[in-house]
Amino acid sequence: MASNPISRLTLQRLPTYLSYLKNLPEGSPPNISAAVIAAGLGLGEVQVRKDLASVSNAGRPKFGYSVLELVKDLEHFLGYGIYHRAVLVGVGNLGLALLSYPGFMDYGLHIVAAFDVNRALIGSTVDQRPILPAEALSGYCRESGIQIGVLTVPAAAAQSCCDALVSGGVRAIWNFAPVHLQVPPGVLVQRENMASSLALLSYHLKTQNGSPEKSD
Repeated sequence: MASNPISRLTLQRLPTYLSYLKNLPEGSPPNISAAVIAAGLGLGEVQVRKDLASVSNAGRPKFGYSVLELVKDLEHFLGYGIYHRAVLVGVGNLGLALLSYPGFMDYGLHIVAAFDVNRALIGSTVDQRPILPAEALSGYCRESGIQIGVLTVPAAAAQSCCDALVSGGVRAIWNFAPVHLQVPPGVLVQRENMASSLALLSYHLKTQNGSPEKSD
């Protein structure tokens, strides 16, 4: 297994490999080749081999990868089974949807509380997670050992909420707000840029179907 740092792109592909392997049909062979994985995911075989070699020694010449070993190595590397306590800030439509999604636990994300400025929401719960006042954010994070903050607030409020998370000791922020956040060294921000994703989809449709007619 390689000891060199893994690139961000490789790291982003690893959960895709894990999901693919865990969803193989029942009765599938115990071993799988890089070529089969590559074909199943629409990736290059060389890329698959390189990615998997960075986290696992499960591959054997002529035999491929032991599916069970590879799943175990991927889960271990990604930290699955190790739960990181998180809070969500901003209980609007998107925040409520994320807060209600049970699948995050499968990836080690345990959202324990939410925060909002809407007094009508404060004091209520979503799936037994309390909604607390935004002004309590830093103190709660510090006292509860929160590691991850999920930001689903409007752009204008994102930086102040980010600062509150950092002040509370949070060192990883999953940002859904359409704004670039300023953070000190040692804090990682992962931004979900929906506008960029939609632009790629729109451009794909445009190139496949020709330029759409402009509306007046």
